[in-house]
Formats: sequence, C-alpha cells, structure tokens
Amino acid sequence: CREERLDNLRRRLKIPFDGSRIEHQDALKQLWKLAYPSREIPPLKSESWKEMGWQGTDPSTDFRGGGYISLENLIFFARNYPASFQMLLNKVQGQRADWEYPFAVAGINISFMLIQMLDLQSTVPSSKSGIRFLELLGRDENAFDHLYCVAFRMLDAQWLVKRASYMEFNEVMKSTRTQLERELVLEDVLAVKDLPSYTMLDK
Repeated sequence: CREERLDNLRRRLKIPFDGSRIEHQDALKQLWKLAYPSREIPPLKSESWKEMGWQGTDPSTDFRGGGYISLENLIFFARNYPASFQMLLNKVQGQRADWEYPFAVAGINISFMLIQMLDLQSTVPSSKSGIRFLELLGRDENAFDHLYCVAFRMLDAQWLVKRASYMEFNEVMKSTRTQLERELVLEDVLAVKDLPSYTMLDK
C-alpha cells in the first residue's frame, strides 16, 4: 500500500505543467476562485495574476519545468486550510518587508524543496526525512500535500522572525527545510498532524 502510494506520488511528480492543456488551465482558474471567491477569473494572461504572486502576467511561465504537482499543492492548501491560505496570500500577519516574497512562486519553490528533501526521485529514499516520510505516506495518502501546507506556514513564520526581505528568500527556505527535517525525525511523529509546527495551521 505504501509502495502504491509512493508510485502514485512519483507519477504526479513527472507531470510537467502544460499551459496548453485544458485541465491545467482549469486548475489555475480553480486556484483563482479559491483565492479570490468574489472576483471574476482573469484571462490566462493578465496583470491580475501578479497579485497572487506570480512573477509575470502568465503564470504558466513560472513553472519552468516545475511540475503540475506544485499547482495541485496550492489548490490543496486553499481547500483544506483556507484560513491559513488566505492569511499567507494576503500577508496579514506581522511586520512585513516592503519587498515581500511572491506567494505563488514561493509555493512552487516549496514543492521543489520537499521533493529534494524527501529524496523522492531516488528508487529508495535514503535521507532520514525520506525514510520517515514513507511511514507517514503509509498512514495517509495525502501526506505530501499536508506536509506542503505545514512547510508553507513554517516558511512564513521564519520569514517574519528573520524580518526578511526578498533577497533573503533562499536563506529562509534553507532554515525552513532544516526545521522541517528536525521535526520529521522526532520519535513521536506518526503523522503529519503530529509535527509541532502543524499546530500553526488554521482551517
């Protein structure tokens, strides 16, 4: 069962984002609807996307060979932890830098970071985090997506503690990864919900 779930996850990792595919376009529109329920969905190329933290007017260029899974992760976050999603999207907490991290692009970076940290591209994960993650996946088929939400929330908390601005984004990503690795190997962590930082997430 665990192997099956790992295979499924790896299959998801192999799907590149393809802006010409209708289902991928629909997923982007769905993300907009979840982010801004009362606003009209903009065309697939529009200045409006920048408000969500895409770098340009066409979100599909930000995936740069990145997987469709990073869009699925953002949608999962918006659906399952809407309060935290909205809080991070709208940067409502804490003293913020003038030069903030772009929300959507940060999300893509977090997906990438997790894939590397959990050693998901190897035949058999050999990192401590990767081995522990397999156990979590055995108990919850959405373990990757839940872990993504924790990581995003953690990134924002680290960002505020460090009073960071965009130049320090990579540094904050590194410290987020380090903290996540530390929490993942704690003995009493049997599910993503057992991670100490999980308590920061609001539904």
